[in-house]
Amino acid sequence: MQTAEASITQKITTEDILNDYRIGWESRQASLAGRKEVFMGKAKFGIFGDGKEVAQLAMAKFFQPGDFRSGYYRDQTFMFAIGELTLQQYFAQLYAHPAVTADPSTAGRSMNGHFGTRLLDEEGQWKDLARQKNSSADISPTAGQMPRLVGLAYASKLYRQNPGLQSMTNFSVNGNEVAFGTIGNASTSEGVFFEAINAAGVLQIPMLVSVWDDGYGISVPAEYQTTKGSISEILAGFQRNGEEEQGYEIFKVKGWDYIALCETYEAAARVCREQHVPVLVHVEELTQPQGHSTSGSHERYKSKERLEWEGEYDCLKKMREWLLESGLATAVQLDVMEAEARETVRLARSAAWNEFTTEIKTDQEEALRLLDKLANSSDQITKLATITEELRKTVNPIRSDAVRTVRKALRYVREERSEAKRELIGWLEQTQGENAERFNSYLYSQSEDSVLQVEEVKPEFDENAPLIDGREVLQACFDAMLSRDPRVFAIGEDVGRIGDVNQAFAGLQEKYGELRVTDTGIRECTIIGQGIGAALRGLRPIAEIQYLDYLLYAIQILSDDLACLQYRTKGGQKAPLIVRTRGHRLEGIWHSGSPIGMVINALRGMHVLVPRDMTRAAGFYNTLLKGDEPALVIECLNGYRLKEQLPSNIGEYTLPLGRPDVLKEGTDITIVTYGSMCRIVMEAARQLEEFGISAEVMDVQTLLPFDLEHLITDSIRKTNRVLFADEDVPGGATAFMMQQVIDVQGAYRWLDSKPQCLSAQPHRPAYSSDGDYFSKPNVEDVFESVYEILHEANPELYPLIY
Repeated sequence: MQTAEASITQKITTEDILNDYRIGWESRQASLAGRKEVFMGKAKFGIFGDGKEVAQLAMAKFFQPGDFRSGYYRDQTFMFAIGELTLQQYFAQLYAHPAVTADPSTAGRSMNGHFGTRLLDEEGQWKDLARQKNSSADISPTAGQMPRLVGLAYASKLYRQNPGLQSMTNFSVNGNEVAFGTIGNASTSEGVFFEAINAAGVLQIPMLVSVWDDGYGISVPAEYQTTKGSISEILAGFQRNGEEEQGYEIFKVKGWDYIALCETYEAAARVCREQHVPVLVHVEELTQPQGHSTSGSHERYKSKERLEWEGEYDCLKKMREWLLESGLATAVQLDVMEAEARETVRLARSAAWNEFTTEIKTDQEEALRLLDKLANSSDQITKLATITEELRKTVNPIRSDAVRTVRKALRYVREERSEAKRELIGWLEQTQGENAERFNSYLYSQSEDSVLQVEEVKPEFDENAPLIDGREVLQACFDAMLSRDPRVFAIGEDVGRIGDVNQAFAGLQEKYGELRVTDTGIRECTIIGQGIGAALRGLRPIAEIQYLDYLLYAIQILSDDLACLQYRTKGGQKAPLIVRTRGHRLEGIWHSGSPIGMVINALRGMHVLVPRDMTRAAGFYNTLLKGDEPALVIECLNGYRLKEQLPSNIGEYTLPLGRPDVLKEGTDITIVTYGSMCRIVMEAARQLEEFGISAEVMDVQTLLPFDLEHLITDSIRKTNRVLFADEDVPGGATAFMMQQVIDVQGAYRWLDSKPQCLSAQPHRPAYSSDGDYFSKPNVEDVFESVYEILHEANPELYPLIY
């Protein structure tokens, strides 16, 4: 363990120290007031940063413009101290005020304690991140902030070491930025924490992790959480022995010792910033005065002796004692500061509540006026008056109260016609639209750089273009991307030296260097996190997950962090990460997966692309690089050696998302599929022709978005029958496609036969070619499924086969 040098004591003025004390007490009073607001019914839940104030004040002193935070939900004092959170914004988030102006972190979309700064302007363009203090948007899953933290720190390494990025001064100043991470001691038990710690040690990046150790994880004490009861003790082997050795610097410090904390963070930040060495700061002996959250009391699980110790070692109490002992302030001065902190918080809380409720009350009053007007002109006056009075008496109303009441009222006057009813319907439609913007917007980019706005450029082929392996088409595409854009880099298992297991990056590490095409360890969570963090800092990473089956390791990070990033910040942050993987048919249980239903349901907020060949995959990569959204591209495992023509404009052509491709025209039935199934279906369609059945084959190409122009319904309008086919389990992606076509597009109106799905078996595919044949749909399955549909329609023309 390292001991910090005591140089900071000569740099901090008494004014600075007292200002810290003021911020600490304001934060404490905000925690106390926040808990009361929940119990008064003005907020649904509260989780607070009390007991962690002094350590966060010290850390904030060394957080510079350009730095990034990736933390957890007790960092309010830190956010106050760096000037990126006001007390009024703090309470606005507690009340879930759905406005960016009130709650810049999440616009009321996340519960309290989830912080973030706005990295984008109102048009969705990057701000000057190198000259502002930055916080990536928090998530609740324990330790889920760690993978992203690796990427935030990794970006500094790239900005320092890649000369091609030196001009991007709005994102970095020579890679001097430190990524500050925070985590509770209990959450260090999560596997993703250890994965991130190891990854940062291997990469040697400026990642400064603070572990806030209050001895518990909700009710579970440290002896049940951590070997030896100390995270710094079990990570001691990461400590480097001298500056020539790779590894960590590890510090231990008491969470109530203001000067020691300042000295520690000064030393830790200096090592990180100057040497690009990761640092762990284990902050011990912290307290949690109000317990874990408003959902329970810590008196239930802490002993009397522990509670007494926490009272004695409360960090603000200890800081007050030190101020008095050192003569930096008098008791009267500190009493005044503490009283002023209570009043400041009271005023901020009141202002936030008034701003939150004023607009709601205005909407409610208008709804009541219109409801009264409707009642006075309706035969249902008694029923309408009753439900209107219930709304009028609602204590602390929220937006849904008025909307719910209006919708109920309209049921009773469904047969009436009046001006009052028309006005009320108009109010409802306007309010529903406003609330859609408040609560349902920004799942995807709404900027001019949206992937859906990328102009299509068709592939061009020379007259004598040779047939080459599909993997060579991708190789040429990636070569062009790396050549024209220094922001692009690729990471993943086996991506570097051997050019990935299917050779699409073959030779590109040698050509562009290890910073651009990089091998990683076997660590899917932090491969994704490395990409997310780097994308948050303006870079354009391609993060490879070697097989689609392995996406399960990282699905939580993709779902909880990346996919919902734009949504949970209401367009305040973006991470246009391209995730590359391969799946579908190969061999065996763990290398031929098609869990597409899982993917498309877990990753709303990302685009999911399923190209049938590498020419289309390359076009999608080009499209994504021109946009500002994250996406998953699933290449066909059995397509790398199949022959394709190389487009002459390999680096320029783009394919639109959400537009199916008609592979074969037909008149009797529409078959909807994607990926490797396209070849299976096309062969079946050829065989069906021998028996007089004309099948139209459509490759959806992208599942998210799905058929934006309703081209599949256009096909069904002609054929009047449809079969959805893929390699997922029953009820997986075929069910999704059916819902989109039959329900959303309304194609049921054109059907003369029941829509049907053809999927794989409900188990994973068995090994060997026979395992593939009997586990996943084959040509004969497709043929017979189509034939049976036609047999039902015309049994004389299409008699049963067997």
